[in-house]
Amino acid sequence: MNRSKNLISLGLILFLLGLLTGLAIPAMSSPRLGLSGHLEAVMNGMFLILVGLFWDKLTLSKKSSKLTFVALIFGTYTNWITVTLAAVWGAGGKMMPIAGGKLQGSMVQEGLIKFGLISLSLAMIYSTIMMIIGLKKQTSSSKIV
Repeated sequence: MNRSKNLISLGLILFLLGLLTGLAIPAMSSPRLGLSGHLEAVMNGMFLILVGLFWDKLTLSKKSSKLTFVALIFGTYTNWITVTLAAVWGAGGKMMPIAGGKLQGSMVQEGLIKFGLISLSLAMIYSTIMMIIGLKKQTSSSKIV
């Protein structure tokens, strides 16, 4: 399995989903959150493409590499779907007060949005730390003594 190519492919798919989300903004209950969903997908798609370009330079164990890959995909796609669902539902104002304002969905909708935002944040923090560690290991092991 070539994770580098997978990250680039998944990044392009997420980028496309962002473009399609942009077309749907006028039909959403919250166009402002719809714009946020569009931007999340476009930016996270580009981020996955970028990570795919340097993925092979990371020095991580097999297990850490797999967990980091899964966390990246989970975090980026969950970011898009959570914000887009909030836009469609007209919910999420408590967790996203700037984009969501005073929007309030059902208890289930708000719970899903809260879970999505918290879990994606943890996944992205974890994967970013692991990539920093993987690059640092690669840099220190390539030093000429």
